[in-house]
Amino acid sequence: MAEFAYKALDAKGVESAGTLTADSRAAAVEQVMQRGFMPVLVQEHSPSAPAPVQKRAPTGRVPQAQVDAFTREMANLLGAGVPLSRALNIIIRETSQHAAKSQWTAVHDSVVSGGSLADALAQWPKTFPKVYVAMVRAGETGGFLDLVLTQISEFQAREQDLKGKVKAALVYPAVLATLATLVVAFLMTYFIPRFSAIFHDFGGNLPALTRAIVAVSEAVTKHGVMVLGAAVLLYVLLRRALASDSGRRALERVILRSPVLGMVVARFALIRFFRMLGTLLGAGVGLVSALRVSKEAIGNQILADTVAVAVAEVQDGASLSKSLARSSQLFPASVVEMVAVAEETGRLDKELQRISVAFESDLDRRLRMLVALAEPLLLFMMAAIIGVIVVGMILPLFELQELIH
Repeated sequence: MAEFAYKALDAKGVESAGTLTADSRAAAVEQVMQRGFMPVLVQEHSPSAPAPVQKRAPTGRVPQAQVDAFTREMANLLGAGVPLSRALNIIIRETSQHAAKSQWTAVHDSVVSGGSLADALAQWPKTFPKVYVAMVRAGETGGFLDLVLTQISEFQAREQDLKGKVKAALVYPAVLATLATLVVAFLMTYFIPRFSAIFHDFGGNLPALTRAIVAVSEAVTKHGVMVLGAAVLLYVLLRRALASDSGRRALERVILRSPVLGMVVARFALIRFFRMLGTLLGAGVGLVSALRVSKEAIGNQILADTVAVAVAEVQDGASLSKSLARSSQLFPASVVEMVAVAEETGRLDKELQRISVAFESDLDRRLRMLVALAEPLLLFMMAAIIGVIVVGMILPLFELQELIH
């Protein structure tokens, strides 16, 4: 008999810890589950001897593509009946990226030494987030690890696809805005100063529009370095402010109150939350624990706070639909009704996945429509700014003709 230390979550998602005696680690996990807990960490404990130091691979960032490939290949190998240690060996042999190969080797060594896959993955939180480890642990406990890894792989693929759509929608407007800024900077620092020198040599009263443009150009030319330094300083101060919790929340409030961007952010948060929650429930994770983990996937602290209130209500015995109804900005009334029906029919995990897919399609349509409207608007603004500058420089030419005569 050996002594094991454990950390676990109860039915309400509250973490507890303790020790127990068992013949093996598997028997210790079984005892924890028999007590009504979901194991988070179970390891052999020896009070008289120092805890063994786990050999860790060299630090380094593992690209997300390598994590996706690891998950997908592991699911395929385990689904084909390949033992876990052998599957890890195969993946290590096929991996060429140095950091990934080192971490996969450390995971393999931990598993071969008798640890669980979830415990081994938990040693690398930057590569495998909490939700990943929680799902793997649920799959190991329930005996359906290959199915869980398949669900994780599908979730990651949909998540990357959604992020790709959002980024693609922002590329063209960003290019137009950058191009407009460069063109205006060129006109103000190179083109206009040469025209203003001609105006100065010939004398005469310049039109008000021309005088205003020339004044701006002179200010940019003379104080450009100071302006650039002030802009850099402002950027650094904003970065520091946004790094704090209060600054980040203030920015999120402004974004959520904006009519168009607020809707996009709220829909994106709903899709990520429902997709994560549905995946976790489908993997056998308890509702409260799944809600706590899914809350971290929202990506917006203001909206996450509203979900935290819902989690507390579910923990106290309220239904999920009634708890979500309190956050109308994130969960519309139609969504709450669908969740209520799914709870009654026992199809909550599948319905949450269906809702996330439906809202993803709707968000994709809205983004394409917004981009279609933004493109001509940005082009019009760019043409208007450049046009005003050009007209301001052409107006004095008519007076120059009179002065020359």
